[in-house]
Amino acid sequence: MPRILPERTRAVLEQASWPRPAVFEWLQREGKIAEGEMHRVFNCGIGMALVVAAKDADAAIRVLSNAGETVFRIGRIEARKGAEPQAAVA
Repeated sequence: MPRILPERTRAVLEQASWPRPAVFEWLQREGKIAEGEMHRVFNCGIGMALVVAAKDADAAIRVLSNAGETVFRIGRIEARKGAEPQAAVA
């Protein structure tokens, strides 16, 4: 996600907002992989992310759902403060 965002912004993902497939739990446990690294390297069940203006989010969800897609609102984009990382997991 950080690659598509402007430099002074970050994605704040709400991890409980989508179902995480068990394979990622296994991979993290067996590989002793930190949560941040899991999100940086693996998609953790997010097949594709669409970033839209907050005011357009409900309409985008409706359009995608009506087209047969499974849709989850997974987080938000906010300004980044100082040297904090571009992606964060809530």
